[in-house]
Amino acid sequence: MARARARRFNDYESLWEWSANDLEGFWAAVWDYFAVASTRGYERVLARDDLPGAQWFVGAELNVVDQIFRGRTSSALALRFHSEAAGDGAVTWGQLEREVAALAETLRSLGVRPGDRVAAVLPNVPHTVVAMLAVASVGAVWSVCAPDMGPRSISDRFRQIEPVVLIASDGYRFSGKIYNRIGVLTEVLENLPTVRTLITVPLIGAQEIPAAKRVLHRVHWQEATAGEFPLRTASLPFDHPLWILYSSGTTGLPKAIVHGHGGVLLNALVLSSLHLDLRPGDLFMWPVSTAWVVWNIQVMALTVGATIMLYDGAVNGPAPGGDPGYLWDVVARAQVTVLGAGAAYFANCLKAGLCPRERADLAALRTVIATGSPLSSDCYRWIYRDVKPDIWLANISGGTEIAGAFLVGNPTLPVYLGEMQCRSLGAAVYAFNAQGQPVLGEVGELVCTRPLPSMPLRFWNDPGDRRLRESYFESIVNPQRRPVWRHGDWLRLSQRPESVTAVIFGRSDATVNRQGIRMGTAEFYRVIEEFPEVTDSLVVDLEYLGRDPYLALFVVLRANLELSDQFRQQLRDALRGALSPRHVPTEILQVPEVPRTLTGKKLEVPVRRLLLGHDIDKVVSRDALANPASLDWYVEFSQTFQARRA
Repeated sequence: MARARARRFNDYESLWEWSANDLEGFWAAVWDYFAVASTRGYERVLARDDLPGAQWFVGAELNVVDQIFRGRTSSALALRFHSEAAGDGAVTWGQLEREVAALAETLRSLGVRPGDRVAAVLPNVPHTVVAMLAVASVGAVWSVCAPDMGPRSISDRFRQIEPVVLIASDGYRFSGKIYNRIGVLTEVLENLPTVRTLITVPLIGAQEIPAAKRVLHRVHWQEATAGEFPLRTASLPFDHPLWILYSSGTTGLPKAIVHGHGGVLLNALVLSSLHLDLRPGDLFMWPVSTAWVVWNIQVMALTVGATIMLYDGAVNGPAPGGDPGYLWDVVARAQVTVLGAGAAYFANCLKAGLCPRERADLAALRTVIATGSPLSSDCYRWIYRDVKPDIWLANISGGTEIAGAFLVGNPTLPVYLGEMQCRSLGAAVYAFNAQGQPVLGEVGELVCTRPLPSMPLRFWNDPGDRRLRESYFESIVNPQRRPVWRHGDWLRLSQRPESVTAVIFGRSDATVNRQGIRMGTAEFYRVIEEFPEVTDSLVVDLEYLGRDPYLALFVVLRANLELSDQFRQQLRDALRGALSPRHVPTEILQVPEVPRTLTGKKLEVPVRRLLLGHDIDKVVSRDALANPASLDWYVEFSQTFQARRA
């Protein structure tokens, strides 16, 4: 096979141009530079340059777990953790490998084979990392939900993939409160007829999780991870499924997105090492839910030898009322070197008037990473003024769909106020105007015009890739008539002397994004419209305003009913229980009608654009509506809403 040769570039933009256009040359260079651990080499880097359907590193066999453990010092720290449920502690590489090997052998003894799905309902604790790596080492397919998600949300995800094993904790702790999830897990198990083994993780000391009669095996975590075994890993094709993540559209069940061992590994190496500058000896902390792809990205930092610090609980701490600076105290005590968080967290710190550098010793902190929603210019200023003047702020943007980022940081480039530093190496990212042409200096659709190794292999149970194509490849006008990836973000790219920088202006679709966790509006409607009082509903998310997040729920009630405060609370409680606390609306309003197209589709995106201040004539054609007069209420409301937010 042809091997990559050393190249020199005058600047980052020249390097990016090569990486985005010579895909075979760039990704071969990545393979060589990181000496990818494989049991069989590749025959061709890119056999099919199709979107979707690209075929990467044909003939290669590997397992991402081999890369993670290769060359590690047994006594060095792999994990540290700070958890309301699991306490504080550390796990060495030797301990981590022992537990992963033991759990993998347990899974094999229970009949789990390559390709089987193993689902988990666990928080951000060491048990979850052990479980993911054990499942991957066997060649089974991993999928996890956060324990604060409702039974319907969990069941809607896992029922699609038919898991044979469920690994679940009895509950979790948050803000000093204990949440017993036995009832939720009992309901989830009833909805998963394929589960034959239940592995229980005791975190709050609750009673045992009742298992349906069809569950053949019940195993406690201590038993499942007992014993001494060598770590065995299955040798797998490059595109063998590693995990299934979920991202929801506006209709139907959550999309079950399948990523492969090889694509995830190469993407993680580029993102972690080249763009986030993570190194052996770094302590990388991200207070994150396991339902967010950032959890997966955090774990994959192990591939470059970084130590990850798992934070489980409220960022304001467990004390009643909370402390806005609690997280910064943890960062200082642990001597975290790289801290990641959602943009909303930094915005909240700014609003609280925090000055972390005055209350904590942040000498070890080198990098702050922000993602999940746009980071305002005020937050940039706050980080450099009140966190650390010589910090590096890496503001990045990507998605669950690619298990990574399109827009990234670069430690060798300057940081411009309110802008992301560059486009990711290997990612042919552009802003397309309405004619499908790339533009600079103006807002367009974020697209990727060439394949990435970490793009989805497929959606689970998606014959002919129909839903995959509809979701990402069939909505952009393109003069070259080649499919391009449409990500669903408004993007402006700007030419700077050193690189092309980027600003995200919000979602161009109607997916609800709360603190980085995306959920389809259909999931809201399934909960809300079960109430007999509700005849129709519409949900609109303004998370991406870069200001105070705002989630509006509009409801149409039966004739002669008025929306009372008591009923508002019932709706909030239902959404909190069925979806998660993150998805409770900021405001619930009664409306006369929900505007719909002639084919019956709700006008989520047009209403959202109205609330963002767009002119009604540029938002939607009334002729395309089944009930054009219904727009009048929303036009009037948008005017008062804009005045309120001014």
